[in-house]
Amino acid sequence: MNTEATLLVDSHCHLDFPDFRGREEEFIALMTTNQVGHALIAGVTLERFPAVRDLAERFPQFYAAVGVHPDTEGDAAEPDVATLVALAAHPKVVAIGETGLDYFRLTGDLDWQRERFRVHIRAAKETGKPLIIHTREAAADTLRILHEEGAEQVGGVFHCFTETVEIASAALDLGFHISLSGIVTFKNALQIKEVAKFVPLDRLLVETDAPYLAPVPFRGKLNHPALVRHVAEEVARLREIDLGILINHTTTNFNRLFNINNNA
Repeated sequence: MNTEATLLVDSHCHLDFPDFRGREEEFIALMTTNQVGHALIAGVTLERFPAVRDLAERFPQFYAAVGVHPDTEGDAAEPDVATLVALAAHPKVVAIGETGLDYFRLTGDLDWQRERFRVHIRAAKETGKPLIIHTREAAADTLRILHEEGAEQVGGVFHCFTETVEIASAALDLGFHISLSGIVTFKNALQIKEVAKFVPLDRLLVETDAPYLAPVPFRGKLNHPALVRHVAEEVARLREIDLGILINHTTTNFNRLFNINNNA
């Protein structure tokens, strides 16, 4: 297989989580061994963002995104447009998110969640940086709000995609990319395998969502960016293409989407 042209990129992970604290060099070494050049660490709360930013500052392999996860409640700080714009001004912050809607974990009146989503979209439009979208059991509202807020002006990625081909098509029509996680390697994930074959190569990304969703054969264990290689291998297998072709496309897509001027 021709895999030497480009290194893989893990387009979404959470290396600021406690599982990785103090072990960054260990996981970077594993990335190198598995030909993974970079990883994007997504924000989940404003309180945790300094740790995300610190990792991106300390290690050239990492980029950052700033945002508040849609199911964050309690005493966590609520984002506003000005705060997100200010934090996104850092040169290693390449996206706004993760953001979106999650109707799986929460019930009741979720207008606050939809308004938070709108705040992130408005911040993305002001900064010109793309969005990282989380959507779970909320696809119709997610797409509706993206339309209403003009999110096609900045685009972005539906991360850890678990929806249907039809929802993927609607996201693509809005100018968004689709990112596949280790779920695509699960035996019964037939819907996601169909999406993996459907999405155009120039709109496809791969990710781990580490520390969650480790791919087969590591399912149930700690996930980390090096394991994105197993995601890429499965997508290449499903599409019946050389792994090197898949790597070249997904890395090129990552660099273009997040305006990164390197050959990751």
